[in-house]
Amino acid sequence: MTPECLPFSQIPGTTGLFHDFLFDHSKVEIFYPRTARLADWQNREVITYSDERRRQLAAILERQNRAWDASPQTLQNISRLAAGASALVTGQQVGLFGGPPFALFKALTAIHLAAEATREGRECVPVFWLATEDHDLAEVNQAYFPDNGALRSLTAPTEGTPGAPVGCLVFGEGIARAVEEAASLLGDSEISDLLRRYYRAGEAFGAAFARLFSRLFAKWGVILLDAADPELHRVAAPIYRQALQRSAQLDEALLARGKELEAAGYHQQVKVTPSSTLLFSLQNGVRMPIHRRPNSRGAEEFIVGEETFRAEELLARIESAPQAFSPNVLLRPVVQDYLLPTLAYTGGAAEIAYFAQAAVVYRELLGRVTPILPRFSATLVEPKSKALLDRYGLSLLDVFHGPEKLREELAARALPQALQTAFDQADESLDQSLAMIRERLERLDKTLADAAVNAGTKMHHQLDSLRSKAARAESRHTEILGRHADLLSTMLYPNKGLQERTIAGVYFLAEHGVELLQGVYDAMRADCVDHQVIPLQASYAESMVSNSSSDSTRVRPDSR
Repeated sequence: MTPECLPFSQIPGTTGLFHDFLFDHSKVEIFYPRTARLADWQNREVITYSDERRRQLAAILERQNRAWDASPQTLQNISRLAAGASALVTGQQVGLFGGPPFALFKALTAIHLAAEATREGRECVPVFWLATEDHDLAEVNQAYFPDNGALRSLTAPTEGTPGAPVGCLVFGEGIARAVEEAASLLGDSEISDLLRRYYRAGEAFGAAFARLFSRLFAKWGVILLDAADPELHRVAAPIYRQALQRSAQLDEALLARGKELEAAGYHQQVKVTPSSTLLFSLQNGVRMPIHRRPNSRGAEEFIVGEETFRAEELLARIESAPQAFSPNVLLRPVVQDYLLPTLAYTGGAAEIAYFAQAAVVYRELLGRVTPILPRFSATLVEPKSKALLDRYGLSLLDVFHGPEKLREELAARALPQALQTAFDQADESLDQSLAMIRERLERLDKTLADAAVNAGTKMHHQLDSLRSKAARAESRHTEILGRHADLLSTMLYPNKGLQERTIAGVYFLAEHGVELLQGVYDAMRADCVDHQVIPLQASYAESMVSNSSSDSTRVRPDSR
């Protein structure tokens, strides 16, 4: 079985901006200075980065990664970074139990691209930015696991100030129950043991995620970076100062970029207002946005929560306590690439959209725009799902129509053969009869030809409606079809979204072994920036991905 490369144009929810970035760069060149392919530009990219900052960064990264039981390969990569290597960066929020599969795919993409750059003579190491300063707990504090054809959502009790950065929140005593629930769904596995080891009461959200990823990607030497580290904030303080001092100028540039995107027919990922700034400030432990005071006279003033500050007051605070500040989503990549000698960042469709806006911030503050590359995207098809797809003659695209349509489709394909044949014959007979009628009507009165076409359309609609009613009747009488449809929807299109964004990534690692990561890595195609469909075998220990080293089957519509 060969991995299939499924065009993003056939994936629900794909935006025009993302599609054009991947396949028609001329349309988006104003927003993205580099193409979606590393080979097009990697050896022409110039990075200005001070030796002192490199020394500081390497020391911080070594301290952080040693605290997470870094592998020798990771420590070696930190040494390579200290000696002058560039960074191929990705990052993600610190989701419960490691988050969905796309977090794993991001790390694998960074590994793959760093290796590609190094092979081509550009020394490069993979870095994973832990978004520990994000304060949306609800977005990260849940994990979905398959459970008898449905999804079970698990959450973890945490202790800390509501609205505080999630990376510093600690797990409460109830985390043991959540872990055991997860382990009961995952079965006896290495992954269950790792969750018990890392997710414990008193452990911080960010540290648990870091320890898990340090273990999973040990052999590849992925360097993890905790963005909340006070020493990193001190290094990044010059960017915070500039973001505050030039907030009006940056706001004006972002508003203009928003108009450019909309004029080109694209969307803005982040809405910017005339009072926006790019910074958050910690107030009593809560992460709060900083706004410019509208129509302020004289000295520029800023609002944080219910407090008002003069510009010099906030600048003095940045100087004395830079760890009390953090970047918003448009400034974060700029801070990241001030701290790191970044060759490129790899992310998903939403991050690529962010970069279309963040590019103007890059130019203002760094004088260069870091290129962004698409991360690996895939649906993993397990043997049971594959067997059902084959049984009913379905493809992943059929599943993307949604669970209701899928149930009808399964029912239609499960109708008694004699009834299906009767419907097919009726369709054919109706076409033949209508063709004869149209031919004779045109001889009699050409104005009646359109009426014949309309009548035929209505007749076909009625026949199709009758076929659907028969399919629904069959569905009501055949409970197993519903179970099959639910299983396919749960595993391949959970909650009407891509599998990679929903089901916990550790589910697949528990089911197929941690070696699955190597199998997915081997299946990645440098020439496929579309969505890959990867069939899995029952036992990865023998052979996880069928013919992963073979050429992928690329399916493209003519319009591509």
